Amino acid sequence: MFAFLFSTLALRSLLKAHCTTRRSSKIVPGGYRLALSLLTFAGVVFRSELAILVATFTIYLFITQRISITRAIIPAGLGGLLIGLLWTVSIDSFFWQSTPLWPEWTGFYYNTIQGHSVDWGVSPWHFYFANAIPRLLLNPATYLLCIPVAVLNRATRRHSLDLLIPLLSFVGLYSFLPHKEWRFIIYIIPGLTATAAAGASWIWNRRTKSIIYALLSLGLAASVLLSFAASAALLTISSMNYPGGEALHFLHHNIDHRKGGHFRVFFDNLACQTGVTRFLENHDGPQTVLDVLETDNLHNQRSWTYSKTENLELLLDPAFWSQFDYVLAEQPAAAIGTWKALYAVYGYDGVRVLKPGEKSGDNDIENVAVAGLEEMTDKYLSSRVARIWRRLENAFRKGFLGGWWVELRMRPKITILKSTNIIVD
Repeated sequence: MFAFLFSTLALRSLLKAHCTTRRSSKIVPGGYRLALSLLTFAGVVFRSELAILVATFTIYLFITQRISITRAIIPAGLGGLLIGLLWTVSIDSFFWQSTPLWPEWTGFYYNTIQGHSVDWGVSPWHFYFANAIPRLLLNPATYLLCIPVAVLNRATRRHSLDLLIPLLSFVGLYSFLPHKEWRFIIYIIPGLTATAAAGASWIWNRRTKSIIYALLSLGLAASVLLSFAASAALLTISSMNYPGGEALHFLHHNIDHRKGGHFRVFFDNLACQTGVTRFLENHDGPQTVLDVLETDNLHNQRSWTYSKTENLELLLDPAFWSQFDYVLAEQPAAAIGTWKALYAVYGYDGVRVLKPGEKSGDNDIENVAVAGLEEMTDKYLSSRVARIWRRLENAFRKGFLGGWWVELRMRPKITILKSTNIIVD
């Protein structure tokens, strides 16, 4: 998303330059140089795939005679490259204590040149066009109506193609890499949205001229409202994809360690992938000077140590597990030793369209919890959302939707385990 910020600013500069400069002009607008510099900088520092986007825009602008090699391409490329290298190599080398270090080159070499990206899965060439882009745009009217209108209409065609050709060329070239994720092409969405907006504006401005434009305008307005509702539903569902973060927050705030001490916690792979970050770690320790007159402040005197190792030899060693007081695990059986399940955090497990008469599955949230913690279930987003979804089903499915419903499925994702060698009040 840091790279997305720079790529969006670059597209803004390109649009401004497109709107103020004719094709035949020999003057190189500063907006083109700034755009290419921003994309180069972002590619060097944040995301190496932007090198392809820089290439497609550079080639397109050069072919259409918007820029020249000496007055734009070289200054923009060298400027973005040198400034980016200066920032990333100096800062990352310092923090990683490895000199010289260029993280994006390291990742590019490992994933692309050495081909390790396929370890994370392979998708067909058409994945971005057939799956990722429609899902990112969400509103079907965007790519089925508005973008085609913007391209076919003479008034908006030139500026639309100025964006679409480089952006879609970037996606086409990037599609040759076997491993694909929608986040790799997120940078094209502002450009596609701008093109769709041009088509939508053209239709809307003619809504009073004929019944066809009026109906199309009404459809566009309705599609915006439906897209908003769909986005809100997807946002709600997405919020349930972080059971690891919920489990760590629960561990810190709801298990009462009034006797103080030092506590060691192990996170497994799924916990780390679903919300456990350093931002959620508790860095308060006994050495911290605090006002402890109030009982509620006593928990701030404890200190924590965390482990995220994936070393298979260690994970099979009973002595390794004996050092931990708590474990956040997807599979409790993987924790060697004697443990007690304190709490199970539920997460999203897919949706299913239910037909009239079809019974919904068992989605009751029955967390495994020690005595005194059961009432805390409703404080957590995944549990609360699941309960609200069930209430909505009871309220609307039979009376308003004729028995149809979209079932939101939940299942236990992360279990908090406590070593039997410590006592929890």
